[in-house]
Amino acid sequence: MCIFLRIEKRHAAFVVCLFAFAPLFAMMSAYEVRAQDARLVPENAAQIQLSFAPVVAKVVPSVVNVYARRVVQRRRGLFDDPFFQQFFGDDFVAPRQRTQQSLGSGVIVDAGGLIVTNHHVIDGAQELTVVLSDRREFKADLVLDDARTDLAVLKLQDPPASLPALGLRDSDDIRVGDLVLAVGNPFGVGQTVTNGIVSALARSQVGVADYQSFIQTDAAINPGNSGGALVTLDGRLLGVNTAIFSKSGGSVGIGFAIPANMVARVVQAAQTDSEVKRPWLGASFQDVGADIADAFGLARAGGAVIVDLHEASPLAQAGLRKGDVIQTVNGRDVFSPADVRFRIGTLEIGGQVELGAYRRSAQIVVDVALVSAPEVPLRNIQRVGGQGPLAGLQIANINPALSEERGLPAGKKGVIVLDVGANSPARRAGFRIGDIVLQINANPVERVQDVLRLAPNTPGETALEIERGSRRLRVTLRR
Repeated sequence: MCIFLRIEKRHAAFVVCLFAFAPLFAMMSAYEVRAQDARLVPENAAQIQLSFAPVVAKVVPSVVNVYARRVVQRRRGLFDDPFFQQFFGDDFVAPRQRTQQSLGSGVIVDAGGLIVTNHHVIDGAQELTVVLSDRREFKADLVLDDARTDLAVLKLQDPPASLPALGLRDSDDIRVGDLVLAVGNPFGVGQTVTNGIVSALARSQVGVADYQSFIQTDAAINPGNSGGALVTLDGRLLGVNTAIFSKSGGSVGIGFAIPANMVARVVQAAQTDSEVKRPWLGASFQDVGADIADAFGLARAGGAVIVDLHEASPLAQAGLRKGDVIQTVNGRDVFSPADVRFRIGTLEIGGQVELGAYRRSAQIVVDVALVSAPEVPLRNIQRVGGQGPLAGLQIANINPALSEERGLPAGKKGVIVLDVGANSPARRAGFRIGDIVLQINANPVERVQDVLRLAPNTPGETALEIERGSRRLRVTLRR
């Protein structure tokens, strides 16, 4: 009868019917829930024990604790003031020595005793001790220290046979949302395992290394986890934990790891010549934001626009020009200059890399040679002598290789300060490492020989123009 009711009454009739059969529906729903619950109840011991335990058992023996011992010197009182040091000298007061010991984590990546950790864990250490998961202790030597990636490789002294090395996962094959485990020694409480997911990829605003394309995770990472393992559920190393975002010092669910592909590159260098040699681009880039994307007619923001090219740059040799926007490296999208540098930094010198770029409404693809940065002109490292205000400076010619090492712009030329001698006239004059000497007494400086020729050998008045960071300073030194 209900089907012959008018439409406006049909809903009311339906409601009446629904309430009439509500007890029956409730019984049916309860029966279905009980049936589903029955299916969810573990049926055997294997299902009861379902957990991360098998992965943890495989991974934990490969994660170690790294103790770095360093001796630091301290001065106290007024003699720390540069004003008093100017009169009494740097060595007037004997510095007090104090021993510091820091704790981090590391990962065994080779059965012969190679361990990868963070550069900042072992930086400045005079003695390194590695403690295995079974509490055996070994002294370790530093094989390779690469501050630009915040990675270091250690080797155990007299390692035991067949150490449990952790295999590396292709970090380009990971996806946001994949499950991961973080293993390390947070706060020195002992080895700990936490779990989470990959929260984001290609993070480049972390600020702890030059080559940045970090994996972000919400797995709890705390101080002491640095150098530890971020692993996937197949028990392979996805990354080396290196930093956290925190206002309190503890984990807030934002941790960062160096991808395994960069780790593999550094480990390979440690196994060969103990030096990381990266391909040279000879270019400076700028981020492509929404405004630049609109101006260039790009469909999306992201990529790296070339703003400067060295005359010998392999990008220029391949046909790229200023204003081109690099969007892919070997077919993979890149979203920032840091992303470009990172992906090319994981490649070996020799061979080629395919770059996809945008130029005036056209997509172009070029093959770029992977070459090392040239040492032209030669650095010609010299120490300025005499008694003049520049005495004590160690200087060098800027070339592409030196620019690459120190993060200088691709086309930078001139003479850079590498060191300022202790208790030297140059130290008292206020020179700093990284200063670039542009002029001496209005005479331009282009090479080391210019400085040696123009620097006064006796005390007197000297007019200088130097570049310090993004500033140009003109100073007159009197002595």
